[in-house]
Amino acid sequence: MKQSELLNQKQKEHLWPNHLLYYSNPLPLDRGEDMYVWDVDGKKYLDFFAGILTTSVGHNNKRVNERIQEQLGKLIHSSTLYPNAVHIEFAEKLGQITPEGLDTFYFGASGTDADETAVLLAQVYTGNTEVIALRHGYSGKSQFAMSLTGQGVWRMGPPHVGYVRHAMTPYTYRALGNMDEDTFVQACLDDLQDVIATMTSGKLACMIMEPIQGVGGFITLPPKYMQGAAEIIRAHGGLIIIDEVQTGFGRTGTHWWGHQHCGITPDIMTMAKGIANGMPLSAVATTKEIAQSAVGKGLTISTFGGNPLACAAGVATIEEMMESYGPDRCAEIGAMLESGLKKLAEKYPIIGQIRGRGLMQGVELVIDRETKEPAAQLANGMLEESRKTGLLIGKGGMHGNTLRIAPPLIATKEHVEEALEKLDYAFSQVMEMDF
Repeated sequence: MKQSELLNQKQKEHLWPNHLLYYSNPLPLDRGEDMYVWDVDGKKYLDFFAGILTTSVGHNNKRVNERIQEQLGKLIHSSTLYPNAVHIEFAEKLGQITPEGLDTFYFGASGTDADETAVLLAQVYTGNTEVIALRHGYSGKSQFAMSLTGQGVWRMGPPHVGYVRHAMTPYTYRALGNMDEDTFVQACLDDLQDVIATMTSGKLACMIMEPIQGVGGFITLPPKYMQGAAEIIRAHGGLIIIDEVQTGFGRTGTHWWGHQHCGITPDIMTMAKGIANGMPLSAVATTKEIAQSAVGKGLTISTFGGNPLACAAGVATIEEMMESYGPDRCAEIGAMLESGLKKLAEKYPIIGQIRGRGLMQGVELVIDRETKEPAAQLANGMLEESRKTGLLIGKGGMHGNTLRIAPPLIATKEHVEEALEKLDYAFSQVMEMDF
């Protein structure tokens, strides 16, 4: 029996069966190096999904690993009850790349943790309770985060929190009545106003938005929508929370943060995934004034938030980004990736749209470009065929029909060319399928 078969068998025996696993025959990974990973049977793969946009500066990054090893010999854990030098060092380092004013941090262990903390802080600061989220959005796996999430398939059970309302997402590829972008964006802003007027008291705590909806299929929010939504929410007393869990740390190119493409400044910003190259860590950034509002409103600690090992990894990860893999480089390599994907779209009619920014590119697959009928089976086929070529990609979207292509930030022109060649072959195979 192959090692992969044995591990898959043990997975079924010992882990919950609702673990979502890619591929008809799940892929147990064994090790990684830079842009590549190897499965337990020894096959090599080019990683263009980065552990869901998390392995930001490559597998087994030398600088990150050395900093973890150094910290491992000093202190592994203490909790937030005690100040720790590396916890503070990481906050100081992070403040060098966050937007001006958003330089006060609270650390957690996951994006779920960060989003939940951010909403709670907004409620404490404003004294209001009601929250606006977006359809197609995703905020995590806790009970409250599933309530924020605007996709029924990601709720394990019914919605749980009654004060969350979901507004229409400006998903321009699927605009109502095939409206042009400007008209549809205005329709979505009108819907936001209507949701507030009909489904809330009018006194809001916050609205949470992802600049590019990750699990939603890399739906990219137009700048006019984000600007208009921020104005509307603030007029109703609410704060703007920007979820940068997937879009942060230069991935979208040109800027360190995805929202900076849209000309707005959030009141609170959440981040995780690429923050520490795979170590469990998240952060909530806000202003000193908003952070101060939580003082005296109840006790709080985080047992694992700001863990010394994770923070050490975070310091080294940001240093790598700042020195070698920053936003401008992501824009340059991302432009090559986007251009190559658009050439594939000219060749394969099942590609309905290429969208995203920088090294965060979505490829929505359809049965027919005129009807835009979603093609989840083709997306599944692309994952399987890409795997056969030695390429790992992701998928997402409400209909499960969007390929998510987001390599580590260390990707080079040669890696992009290799990935595009493998995708080209995978598309040619999928086109032969009966659908």
